Amino acid sequence: MGELTIGAFARASRLSPKALRLYAELGLLAPARVDGTTGYRYYVEAQLPRARLVAWLRRVGMPLARIGEVCDLYETDPPAAGLVIGAYWARVETETAARRDLVTFLVDQLSGNPAGKGVEKMSEMRMRYAAGTDRGLVRPVNQDTAYAGSRLLAVADGFGADGARASGAAVDALVALEESVGGADVLNGLADAVDRVNRDNREGSSGDSGDSGDSGESGDSGTTLTAMLWTGSRLALVHVGDTRAYLLRGGEVSRITHDHTLVQSMIDAGSLTAEEATSHPQRALLLRALDGSADHARPDLRLHDVVPGDRYLLCSDGLFTVVGPDDIRRVLATAEDPADAVSELIALALAGGGPDNVACAVADAVTV
Repeated sequence: MGELTIGAFARASRLSPKALRLYAELGLLAPARVDGTTGYRYYVEAQLPRARLVAWLRRVGMPLARIGEVCDLYETDPPAAGLVIGAYWARVETETAARRDLVTFLVDQLSGNPAGKGVEKMSEMRMRYAAGTDRGLVRPVNQDTAYAGSRLLAVADGFGADGARASGAAVDALVALEESVGGADVLNGLADAVDRVNRDNREGSSGDSGDSGDSGESGDSGTTLTAMLWTGSRLALVHVGDTRAYLLRGGEVSRITHDHTLVQSMIDAGSLTAEEATSHPQRALLLRALDGSADHARPDLRLHDVVPGDRYLLCSDGLFTVVGPDDIRRVLATAEDPADAVSELIALALAGGGPDNVACAVADAVTV
């Protein structure tokens, strides 16, 4: 098999010599041989498929660390590598949509049109809301917190010895924003509140996991958090962990949060199905949570337009791991008001064995 100089290999692989040198240093694409006297790098044709895959993945913006994983997988299982690429791009599209929402929000704020063109203003709507929690039938204490108010819905699921305090503090921090934050400050307000809660958890963590139930990577006390704060005709959503937000619109239910869990990352990568995830031994392992760690606490922040007739559900995993999606859709679609929906959903979780704490908050957008 003939050797190719770095220049010839660069032309064949559609990568520059500079890029090839960088990828060699990173261990992503090492030359087949380096001349001990001249230092010249030589490649072989068998390396071209990997090099061309690297070139294509760089064009779509995949990080170098992820490219290395995909290339290694490609050499042993090309279909699996394809699934990983598809999952990566689905995540890019989701994040792009969130950034588009943020840009629209900022443009509207700066142009003096905070409600958005052609969208009904929040002043012409009101929220009907309810929230509830239950200890469940197995856990000795309730570490879930739920809140529903005229502008705010929030659910937090605490873990560790100090989980109840952590979840309560997270929700309290957002309740304080209900009357004081609006307009362009809403996303900054949510981000700042999450940062404060995470710092408090770092300073107050006991390091004893106790009866933790769900847990983050660190094993210390902390909480997940999903909340929505309405501003104008939009809601700002903040999300960390595996508490969830659902939307009922036009009779269809969609989940508008993405779990920050090990099993969800495996589903995204195509190595696990949603059905397999329900019985995976590490299904409760969190990759992000407000546990005092800066690495784990980065929240998802995004905006959604509110439409009259929308019904929103926020809930902890004590609900959705026990109550199936069909039952959740049925209750949201048929319950007369939010209080009835909350009561029926909690009752279904308890009828399913109530293995965990249950928390949910429901709100309807109605025209004044």
